[in-house]
Amino acid sequence: MTVVFAGGGTGGHLYPAIAIADALRERQATIAFVGSAERLEASLVPKAGYPLHTIASRSLPRRFSFDLARTIGSNLRGTLQSLRLLAKLRPDVVIATGGYVSFPVVLAARIARLARRADVKVALFEPNASPGLTNRMVAPLADEVWGAFSDENGRFRGRYVQTGTPIRSALRSLPSRADAIGRLGLDPEFKTLVAMGGSQGARAINEALAKLLEDRGLPSGWQLLLVTGPDDYDRITRRIANAPIDPQRVALRAYLDDMSDAYAAADLLLTRAGASTLGELAALGKPAILVPYPHAAQEHQAANAAHLKAAGAAEVLSDSQLEVRLRELLAQTCAPERLRALTENAQRLRNEDPLATILARVDMLASRRGKR
Repeated sequence: MTVVFAGGGTGGHLYPAIAIADALRERQATIAFVGSAERLEASLVPKAGYPLHTIASRSLPRRFSFDLARTIGSNLRGTLQSLRLLAKLRPDVVIATGGYVSFPVVLAARIARLARRADVKVALFEPNASPGLTNRMVAPLADEVWGAFSDENGRFRGRYVQTGTPIRSALRSLPSRADAIGRLGLDPEFKTLVAMGGSQGARAINEALAKLLEDRGLPSGWQLLLVTGPDDYDRITRRIANAPIDPQRVALRAYLDDMSDAYAAADLLLTRAGASTLGELAALGKPAILVPYPHAAQEHQAANAAHLKAAGAAEVLSDSQLEVRLRELLAQTCAPERLRALTENAQRLRNEDPLATILARVDMLASRRGKR
């Protein structure tokens, strides 16, 4: 079986794709990715061991602008490039995982099928509670839509399968807490707050935690692992150097290629509400304080966070409230009874393995090739 993945731009679009690809590779499938040469997939996909074919694409416009002609031209060029790629790769299934680069690939797959030049099935994975513009446009061209949340509004019209979000193979079997704590240089006697803002970090979270440390706001008996992102690491390191706190209770990292130690060590996480992060929290049963990115398209991070809050597995704090309310909310959340309740609710989210469901859907789609 040959499977082509289309998508990129963010970890939320890429990490689920790589998780599915890893599982398919174990079954001897041939895998290829299509993405952009300028975005995150250019480094992440080759690092994961997969070939990346790059095409032209531009973000789809939400309103009329003078850039419209360039957008149309770029995506038309990307569609022609995708037609040539699909003719060369001859995939059984195309899996689109979001990002504007997926649009030309899915359009090309549908054109090839209508022209009877190829018989390729198309699946769309929607990791967010509120679909983005590209996925809303791509959905009518897909044979199936898979997603992390229920399709409450019926927008996918009977083609929707709730699968959950697959997580990377490195996270599916975490190391022991003791081993993780040792590698991270933390103290096994303290509970651990892990704070991160995604692959590039989150300045608002970094600033709020720096102020918290300066104001002696870290709860008693707790330590902090802060993943700052590469751009903020030096600045935050300098800022907290003189904070009135035992330096042994704070560990800073610019970036972690493998998050398994961080998740194994974490008793609580403070993080953005991106799709891949929430999929990992649900799969691993970890409680969190979520700070949705305020500029996410269609406010999808806020919608994602609302689902975990409704399940009793997370607290939610807005970006604007971070510096004002973080100390109070952190103290409340770290109280033993409240933390225990959040953890128990988070553990209840650990249901069937999303990968098993998705692999079954891939097999089903591939078996339907040749059937109209």
